[in-house]
Amino acid sequence: MHFASTRMASPPEPGPYMPDLPAVPAWLNKGDNAWQLVAATFVGLQSMPGLVVLYGSIVKKKWAVNSAFMAMYAYASTLIVWVLVGFRMAFGERMLPFWAKAGPSLTQDFLTRRAAFPATAHYGKDGVLETPSTEPFYAEASLVLFEFEFAAITLVLLAGSVLGRMNIKAWMVFTPLWLLFSYTVGAFSLWGGGFLYQWGVIDYSGGYVIHLSSGVAGFTAAYWVGPRLKSDRERFSPNNILLMIAGGGLLWLGWAGFNGGAPYSPNVTASVAVLNTNVSAATSLLTWTCLDVIFFGKPSVIGAVQGMMTGLVCITPGAGLVHTWSAMLMGVCAGSVPWFTMMILHKKSSLLMKVDDTLAVFHTHAVAGVLGGVLTGLLATPELCALDSPVPGMRGVFYGAGIGQIGKQLAGALFVTLWNLVVTSAILLCIGLFIPLRMPDDQLMIGDDAAHGEEAYALWGDGEKFDIMRPETTRTGAAAGAAREDTVEQRLTSMGARGVTIQL
Repeated sequence: MHFASTRMASPPEPGPYMPDLPAVPAWLNKGDNAWQLVAATFVGLQSMPGLVVLYGSIVKKKWAVNSAFMAMYAYASTLIVWVLVGFRMAFGERMLPFWAKAGPSLTQDFLTRRAAFPATAHYGKDGVLETPSTEPFYAEASLVLFEFEFAAITLVLLAGSVLGRMNIKAWMVFTPLWLLFSYTVGAFSLWGGGFLYQWGVIDYSGGYVIHLSSGVAGFTAAYWVGPRLKSDRERFSPNNILLMIAGGGLLWLGWAGFNGGAPYSPNVTASVAVLNTNVSAATSLLTWTCLDVIFFGKPSVIGAVQGMMTGLVCITPGAGLVHTWSAMLMGVCAGSVPWFTMMILHKKSSLLMKVDDTLAVFHTHAVAGVLGGVLTGLLATPELCALDSPVPGMRGVFYGAGIGQIGKQLAGALFVTLWNLVVTSAILLCIGLFIPLRMPDDQLMIGDDAAHGEEAYALWGDGEKFDIMRPETTRTGAAAGAAREDTVEQRLTSMGARGVTIQL
């Protein structure tokens, strides 16, 4: 008893278990902080390893290493540029209607203070403050990390358009420049308090900022970089479909952080958003698969993954703002409209056929992103908008907003499209003056070994290379006493190879 009373009277534990200042300031909500860090991790898993695995397995064997590395490099380079200047260009003090002032996010004083979006205060037509600036209940460091994951996945998605031929050195220069001069503009304009935000364009979690921008920029980059080899364009089958499905699965599940973290709090909106995200993805996958069966006679696994992707993209602009029956309707549209543009319209358009968009990022992200933005402008409910949007009276056309909301959605999409078209072109043309954007044809014939000196798979043994045509043979005594030449299988066995050698 004496021991127990002594423990109850002991002072609080120091360090991370302090009940209040400085480890737990009065403004910090531990639940909000925990969810935001978890959501950031979920989004990070979409890129690393989700898209790294998806890219490395959906391409030909000879491009597996290069494709996975392009995603990995984009992720790492984005983080460094983000904390040096990028975060505050997207979410800092207003400098222009579409851009914020650059600055570092590296010091203790900045990262341990309460998170804030300085430019998100919303003013009415008469200049009166209607909604104060957004200030989540956690430290700035949590916000910097969460928003970084969004920036990183945008560049990783963009990479999907130029896989299988872009010079890796040109890609290494391109990623930080595009982040600074393209992504930060879209992020500030729609999320950070810029002119599209103030005007009332709805983009709940990145249909425009992430998916439309990556789709348009990827398509533009594919045009300037040039096409793959003719043989690669005609036949570019995945080297591992099961791993492709696994990468797609990580992307799907990670979207819970993508849309669930967008309200910056684990509130009711987050719950609705996560449910709607899964419903839309499932509906779109089924719709795409059914269309494949109806028109081509069999379900395509690659098509199913694409349908899943378009469903996730389409719901993103309105995930926390629409009814779940609306999410199902958006899933049907997401599984049919991009299917039509990819499988039918693409083959009839000379421009789309000319540009070699490796993984059809334009269709799965740009088309699906605009579609989601327009449908959100129709279907967003006033009650859910009031829980999330800082703009008073936000709602969709079907709930009394007027046709003007669709005009705003289309104008927002047009701005993001034109900005990415011009800036991406300018960046690549400048890089092309110093570094070739496309690998030479002799390297394209080889692939990973020419680009990195490494290959994805050891087809036998411990990574050694076996030349089946080499002249040396092994002679052993036969039953009748005559010498014989060993078979290839016997030679492999004697050299220590085990299992099945697969030609990919």
